[in-house]
Amino acid sequence: MTVDQQARGAAGAGRRRSRKDEILEIAVGLFAARGYHGVSMDDIGAAAGVTGPALYHHFAGKEAMLAAALIPVSEGLLAGGRERSAGQPDDPRGVLESLIDFHVEFALANPAVIALHLHELDRLPDEPRRRIRRLQRLYVEEWVTVLTALHPGMPDGEARVLAHAAFGLMNSTPFLGGEVDRRRRAELLRGATLAALLA
Repeated sequence: MTVDQQARGAAGAGRRRSRKDEILEIAVGLFAARGYHGVSMDDIGAAAGVTGPALYHHFAGKEAMLAAALIPVSEGLLAGGRERSAGQPDDPRGVLESLIDFHVEFALANPAVIALHLHELDRLPDEPRRRIRRLQRLYVEEWVTVLTALHPGMPDGEARVLAHAAFGLMNSTPFLGGEVDRRRRAELLRGATLAALLA
């Protein structure tokens, strides 16, 4: 799956990738593998088959690449979470299952982007970092709403703890190898997350 598809979801999946999309995908893979500071513009250019300076036709620099990878993903998570929350307003258990399915599929399809979120977000300047953090907080609140509906009397703060614990569970296993096939990993993640949040 390309970064363009990862970031924009199914709506972008049928769109032909641009050269900018291809370069961004390469940069994300390098950042995830080596760390942000372990990758230079020349490294990205070499992997993309262009000179480092030619990259500046597409991106202002590494920070711009990182922002271009992370902001659309955060926007897509929030949009997807809101869509699922609105789909079954009178069935919080159904909403929770839908949110879990959505996030598990995201996590399994986007291990490199998850690595960037976990380890490189603080490399961004204040404005894009604040924007991403705000999008993340809004996404968490979609989970808080359904968790407090499922657990009457649960304080919002406790629901946030559970939501973040669920993200940790779902986001951790995409880095594992192929010992367990993708379909079975998705089943295990969905079952474990649902059990943890319903307990």
